[in-house]
Amino acid sequence: MTTPPETGDIVVDATLRDLAAVDGTDLPGMLAAGESVHATLTARLSDLGT
Repeated sequence: MTTPPETGDIVVDATLRDLAAVDGTDLPGMLAAGESVHATLTARLSDLGT
């Protein structure tokens, strides 16, 4: 397991930990975790505009 960077944002950090925890040979798991990270980051960035 790779240690993910810490951003200081609890939700983003949890999502990055989930991504880091996925077995690198589990392509469907990597895709799902990557999509989750993308959705989380998109939501967090859209919050900055409000």
